[in-house]
Amino acid sequence: MSENEGDARKEIDRLLTEAGWTIQDRDEMNRDAALGVAVREFPLPTGPCDYLLFVGGKAAGVVEAKRTGVTLGGVAEQSARYMVTLPEHLARWQEPLPFGYESTGAETFFRDIRDPRARSRRVFAFHRPETLRDWLQQADTLRTRLQHMPTLDPRGLRDCQSEAIRNLETSLAEDRPRALIQLATGAGKTFTACSFSWRLIKHAGARRILFLVDRNNLGDQTLKEFQNFHPHGAANRFTDTYIVQHLRSHSIDSDAKVVITTIQRLYSMLLGKELEEEDEEVSAFERPLGNDGEPLPLTYNRDIPIESFDFIVTDECHRSIYGLWRQVLEYFDASIIGLTATPSKHTLGFFNQNLVAEYPYERSVADGVNVGYEIYRIRTRVTEEGGRLENDGTGFHVPVRDKRTRKLRYEQLDADLEYTAKELDRSVVNPNQIRTVLQTYKERVFTELFPDRTGDWLPKTLIFAKDDNHAEEIIHAVREVFGEGNDFAKKITYRNTGEDPKALIKAFRVDPFPRIAVTVDMIATGTDIKPVEVLIFMRDVKSEGYYEQMKGRGVRTIPDADLKTVTPDAQTKTRFILIDAVGVSETKKNASQPMERKKTVSFDKLLEEIAMGRRDEDALSSLAGRLAALDRKLDDEDRARIAEATGGKTPRDLSNNLLDAIDTDKQQAAIEARHGSDATAEQEQQIIEELTDNACRPFNEPTTRDLLKDIKQKTDIVIDEITTDETTSAAFDKKQAEQTITSFKTFIEENRDELTALQILYNQPQGRQRLTYAAIRELVTVMVERPPYLTTATVWQAYKRVDTAHVRGAPVDEQLTEVVSLVRFALGQVDTLEPFSAIVEQRFNLWMGREKRAGREYTAEQEEWLRAIASFIAANAEISPGDFQDAPSLADKGGLLQARKVLGTELNGMLNDLQEALVA
Repeated sequence: MSENEGDARKEIDRLLTEAGWTIQDRDEMNRDAALGVAVREFPLPTGPCDYLLFVGGKAAGVVEAKRTGVTLGGVAEQSARYMVTLPEHLARWQEPLPFGYESTGAETFFRDIRDPRARSRRVFAFHRPETLRDWLQQADTLRTRLQHMPTLDPRGLRDCQSEAIRNLETSLAEDRPRALIQLATGAGKTFTACSFSWRLIKHAGARRILFLVDRNNLGDQTLKEFQNFHPHGAANRFTDTYIVQHLRSHSIDSDAKVVITTIQRLYSMLLGKELEEEDEEVSAFERPLGNDGEPLPLTYNRDIPIESFDFIVTDECHRSIYGLWRQVLEYFDASIIGLTATPSKHTLGFFNQNLVAEYPYERSVADGVNVGYEIYRIRTRVTEEGGRLENDGTGFHVPVRDKRTRKLRYEQLDADLEYTAKELDRSVVNPNQIRTVLQTYKERVFTELFPDRTGDWLPKTLIFAKDDNHAEEIIHAVREVFGEGNDFAKKITYRNTGEDPKALIKAFRVDPFPRIAVTVDMIATGTDIKPVEVLIFMRDVKSEGYYEQMKGRGVRTIPDADLKTVTPDAQTKTRFILIDAVGVSETKKNASQPMERKKTVSFDKLLEEIAMGRRDEDALSSLAGRLAALDRKLDDEDRARIAEATGGKTPRDLSNNLLDAIDTDKQQAAIEARHGSDATAEQEQQIIEELTDNACRPFNEPTTRDLLKDIKQKTDIVIDEITTDETTSAAFDKKQAEQTITSFKTFIEENRDELTALQILYNQPQGRQRLTYAAIRELVTVMVERPPYLTTATVWQAYKRVDTAHVRGAPVDEQLTEVVSLVRFALGQVDTLEPFSAIVEQRFNLWMGREKRAGREYTAEQEEWLRAIASFIAANAEISPGDFQDAPSLADKGGLLQARKVLGTELNGMLNDLQEALVA
């Protein structure tokens, strides 16, 4: 044995001992001396192996030792020879032996030959004997079970989430040690992680999963997600079945199936050092690692063996976790699963380019998962140029604040103090600059940013400060500029004193107050605050990933009712505003761009330009963003009408198609599918043109463009807040009412040949006007969506102003048949305008009189049924036997069977008679 190999064996002995193995020489062998015994130089038929490993008295594996510096790639074959050929009477778990190690003391590889396509993998140290015993007692290995996962039930999952889980499980089944999932902020990364964690524990038998977060408060949020997670088809919630531990100390619960912690705490645990609570609250994005930027190297910790976790999930951690901190991840013999919204090249490199799912921000906006954003830039002279404090020779003193104690003192300037924009709010604070930015926001928020709001409720606003001192200056300036008290604006940083930051975050999320939160990093990443509609950057950010995550605080969608609970005068969150007060949006970053890139071009004009052949990326991206925003404002009926006009495509589908057409990955896939990898530039351009033309084809149809324009115009209203007004008289304006009536008469005249209901009302005499509900609904829909955008109530009110004597009552809300009375009155077919239901009631009483004169008397039960039928006709203009089963007013009375029983077998004829008598 060479001196180098002897040194290697000393290190291997130490590693085995640390892992709980008892080391013996062959002539002193006692295989039952401990649970795990490693016997040096054990003779085997193929020669002596360096170490034979006994677990519970039976041979289980071998260790092949090599001198330091030897590459171990081909040594596994030597180990395999020892594992296959054993002495006849040797107690063993199986033959060949399952476990093979190769080690130099500085590097160790391990293989379990029971794995499918077993291959060696690098491990930090040796596994404990207890672990090998547990593995030996299992029917199959973890990697075997990963190849037999049950089919995923996608119910309760978004498409992007189910795709991520399926692709991840495929990657794990192929024994790929690292996998990266990209899901846009707001797309449910943690929910996805809960879903695949449940499956890995339940179906793959994972012993324990480590979930790493960037900051401690994100650990609280992750724990809550697991507590609320109820797997589809399971009887209980996740935490009712499995223990989920959020580490607050240095002790891992041996029964925990999921352990949540920060990389900082895990690192300190492996070193055996205590951790200050503050160290878990500062994001890695906000500070360097240690004094010299290099963490101390790790050594084996017997209290936390390398097999403590089968899987490690890293959630939106700083890229240093894959650089300086990566030794913490590589300490464990575990597969690593990364979750991110914005993968950097460093992240992709760490995960071996194994991106198993990709769902970027732009796609999430088109799908309605997130909202888009617009940038509003505020520039001030000091922000752009810096400033100058002049020493005028009069002994002028300036205030100076100690950053650490915040104690204020006054000092006389020895010379002029000139500071640059970069020094602003770092070494010099200019309160006027802060107030100027905030004053500009206050003045513009309800005139330019949210002109549709009442002005009573400032949209929930999150301000990013440079540091805690800067945040302190901002919070006082906010209260001063807005003239509000402490409850209006709160500072939420890890240095909060007197108020619990977690309670403040919750209040900002679910309560009307505070309206403004100022933070440095505590809400910058991960924290879910859906009602936020404004982000104000009063600090620059160099990291593209951090910038994207900070923007992610505004992208979340929120149900209208939840938004109104927090911001009562808001209607729907369709986008958020990013106010850039420092140029953060102008520095070069590889970040997602606003989908709305052609804000100055109107929606109508953009549609027409696309129809005429415009195909540049900015135009297609802008149209995609506007269609996605439009989709969030529509009801199901409007979506159905658009789908009918476009061959089944909703605005969201149209938006996705446009994004696919300009997605370079999808373009390249289409090029390779058609021409392979040797496509010419002309062939590539041809494919790209085909993709964009196909995506734009629906907009070639003028009917589709007109429908989109009509629906878009219906959802928006322009408010003129410039023109002043004063009261000169107070009376109803008959001229305006007359204009409305004229517009209505023009409308029905122009559409008399197009709309079925108008065709009947114009061309058939009263008594023969058999109308259908579909025809009436079509008439009302077109009235509302086409100029001059009239509603039944508006026209009715106009007639009441002009001809009060001939108008009785008011139309019933949401009852479409009221338009029939309106059209008949406008055409002069009736002398009085009155609700359709009142006319039906009158006609029903006349019909009952005719029936009585004809000798047909009805019982009280029969008359009750007849009045219910008349009420249905009043609301729908028609009735059929099927309505007795579908309409609650009729079905609740017993439906068609009971109606036939009460009214007799001539029910169908009676229905036709009633419909003609009451409506025609």
